[in-house]
Amino acid sequence: MESIAQVLPEKSRRHLPRCLYGGFSAARDLLRWRELLSVLAGRDLRVRYKQSLLGAAWAILQPASMTFVFTIVFGHFVRVPSEGKPYAVFSYAAMLPWSFLSAALSASVGSLVANSSLVTKVRFPREVLVFAGVGACGVDFLIAFCLFPILLLIWQVPLGFTMLWFPVLAIIQVILITGLGLLIAAANVFYRDLRFLVPLGLQLWFFASPVIYPLAAVPERLRGLYLLNPVAPLLDGYRQALLHGHAPQLPWLGIAAITSSAIFLVGYWAFKRLEPAFADVI
Repeated sequence: MESIAQVLPEKSRRHLPRCLYGGFSAARDLLRWRELLSVLAGRDLRVRYKQSLLGAAWAILQPASMTFVFTIVFGHFVRVPSEGKPYAVFSYAAMLPWSFLSAALSASVGSLVANSSLVTKVRFPREVLVFAGVGACGVDFLIAFCLFPILLLIWQVPLGFTMLWFPVLAIIQVILITGLGLLIAAANVFYRDLRFLVPLGLQLWFFASPVIYPLAAVPERLRGLYLLNPVAPLLDGYRQALLHGHAPQLPWLGIAAITSSAIFLVGYWAFKRLEPAFADVI
C-alpha cells in the first residue's frame, strides 16, 4: 500500500513540512511492518505473563491494587475530594490511563537495548520495537478497563453516551506515549542513565497530574499553567466522560492533542535522525 506522501507529486512533496512528511513515513512503516509489529507485541505479552499463575489478570490487579490503597488512604484517611463520586471509581478512572502511560514509557526506554541482536543484525525500521511495546501495554490497558463497568455497577454510577469520548482520549494518549517513547528509547542508546531517570520522572509526573486528586483541587490562578501538562486534561477528560456524563474540556483537550502530536512528530524525527548510529553504539 502506498503512503500519502508517496502518491503526491515530487514537487508537492518538497513543500511538505519535514515533520508532516515524517508522520506519513511513520504510518507507511507501520503498515509495511504490521506483521512484525504484531509478532513483537505478542512476544512481549507472552514473556510478561509466562509461567505466571494469574496470567493476564495481573493487568487488572496492578491498577486495582493501587486504587484500593488510594481509596483507603486518600478516600478514608486524608479525605481527598472526589467530585461527588465514590473514591474507588474516581481514582480508578485516572489510574487506568496513568498506568498505561507509566508502563509504556518504562517498556520503551530499554526497547532498543533489550533487542540489541535485532537492532544490529536485522534490517527493519527500529521504531517498530517502540510501537510493539506501546501496543502490548495498550492491550493491558484494555483488559484492565473491563473492570471499570463492574465498579460502576457496584457503586451504582451510571455510564452515559459520553463514554464515546473514550476512544478519542485513548488515541490522543497513544500519540503522546509513542512520541515520548521514541524520544527516550533513542536517547537511552547513548545515555543509559535514562533507565534510572525515567522512573524518577514518572513519580514526579504522577503527583503533577490529577490522578489521586481532582482538577478542581488545583488553585484557579495556577490551573492554566497546570493544564499545559498534556496528561492533566486527558485524565480529567476520562473522568468527565466516564463518571460525570460530560464532554471533556474541549479547549484544553485540543491543546493536549496538538501538544501530543507535536511531541510525536519531534520524537519520530529525532529517532530517525539517530537511527543510523544505533547498531554501532549498542
